[in-house]
Amino acid sequence: MARTFDELVAMQQAADQAHSRVEELRDRYGPPTRTPWTQPQTEAYETAWRTWRDLALAVQTAVTEHATEQGAARSQTEADVKAAARHPGGGL
Repeated sequence: MARTFDELVAMQQAADQAHSRVEELRDRYGPPTRTPWTQPQTEAYETAWRTWRDLALAVQTAVTEHATEQGAARSQTEADVKAAARHPGGGL
């Protein structure tokens, strides 16, 4: 199902937020090879990582569909979506 540009922006923002959560956990827990993570830490990280992966895949698929439907370059559509998601109100 093709999505609107605004929907793509919202999807990208969700993926970015999920990625931030993964980075936050990685920073908080440190490298697992230095200090082994507890089972709850491992589960929290893996859940966050899977969420990020799934959201990123969904937005990438939607960007491809949108670009194809609009007859636009996929790379430019992705760049526009990321710019709008990361700099709201910045205008394109």
